[in-house]
Amino acid sequence: MPVRVGMVSLGCSKNLVDSERMLYKLKSHGYKLVTEPGLADVAVVNTCGFIQSAKEEAIETILELSKLKADGTLKKIIITGCLTERYREEAAELFPEADAVIGIGNNKDIIDVLDHVLAGERYVSFAPKLDAELTGERIISTLPFFSYLKIAEGCSNCCTYCAIPQIRGKYRSVPMEEVLSEARTLAENGVSELIVIAQDTTRYGEDLYGESKLPELLRELCKIDGLKWIRTLYCYPERITDELLDTIAEEEKLVKYLEIPIQHCNADILSRMNRWGDAEQLESLFSHIREKIPGVVLRTTLITGFPGETEQQFEELAEFVQKMRFDRLGCFAYSREEGTKSYDFPEQIDEETAAHRADIIMEQQMLISCENNERLLECELEAVVEGFDRFGECWFGRTALDAPDIDGKVFFTSDRPLAIGDFVTIKITDTLDYDLIGEVISK
Repeated sequence: MPVRVGMVSLGCSKNLVDSERMLYKLKSHGYKLVTEPGLADVAVVNTCGFIQSAKEEAIETILELSKLKADGTLKKIIITGCLTERYREEAAELFPEADAVIGIGNNKDIIDVLDHVLAGERYVSFAPKLDAELTGERIISTLPFFSYLKIAEGCSNCCTYCAIPQIRGKYRSVPMEEVLSEARTLAENGVSELIVIAQDTTRYGEDLYGESKLPELLRELCKIDGLKWIRTLYCYPERITDELLDTIAEEEKLVKYLEIPIQHCNADILSRMNRWGDAEQLESLFSHIREKIPGVVLRTTLITGFPGETEQQFEELAEFVQKMRFDRLGCFAYSREEGTKSYDFPEQIDEETAAHRADIIMEQQMLISCENNERLLECELEAVVEGFDRFGECWFGRTALDAPDIDGKVFFTSDRPLAIGDFVTIKITDTLDYDLIGEVISK
């Protein structure tokens, strides 16, 4: 009977791609993949260790698996990912229940790691982080019609609050021919929505070709048969060019959606974050984007409670959000992370104040989102079917206005049979805070 392996992938979509590559290796070597750790002989946890809440989630997950191991349900536990890469031997000591604790550079050798574990050894190894593979075959774990396409690993931006460069290493682009080959394979296997990701997609190609090649890459992706929606996430504001905007405006397959994390708008705060711009520059940028791409959906992320943030600077941020009226927005309280430059900054803001400020921004954004959604009443939008809600007795999915996992959904009725991955036209009849309600008018 084959050994059963369950994968628990925590954190971001970039981490998920790493998990999918390990899943392919496991299956191709004869291991039986299961979706629940309680049904597995071996659990592999691909952790996130970016901020405190992510670390807490990873620790809680590992402790829950340790209980399954203690009662005999689970035999072995392997831990990898950002948490182990960040803390290394400290993590190995913290989790004595783990049979293997490895770094991201060891993921490519997951079969060898499993061999050691099944032989009764405790395996602790941290290969160079630059050994982390940039490409490789995958088992898609998302809904079958969409997939993430990771075009680079690591980060060289060195924001003062961020631990990613020390965890993942310097920015490394995947050669364009390899990105395109992977995208073709995904399309051939039924993927119609491709989500282009990296820590900074707008930096793609600078290390290989001497300049950003994101616009060229996107145009080449649009030539691939079978792809319908191509979405680009994590664009840094200082690297958004007219060439990129023209590409998005002109290519039919590129959804008119940009995620541009700005983190703040106050010049002093941004400078101490080692981020670009000020309120005036950012406002000019977003106005320019909206002019170049009519109807574009703009998403951003913000941080409140950064060291030294005054009440006046926070109010400036709130006013900026109100003025810019972003279509999508996430706001997070600053997380003080050891090893980052901002950890030792003076005037640290207490967690309660930082969280309260984030709540204010999100309450403000909810009202903006409601008003934006109301403008869509009676509109006809194309959506992709994601599933059926038995309790609500309706279908649900997403429009091109929404990215998976981070944005809203549309709930709708249909008088004809539907299948996951179908694209349908929906007339919007009502709204929720972040979601839409409608009915299918054509398939």
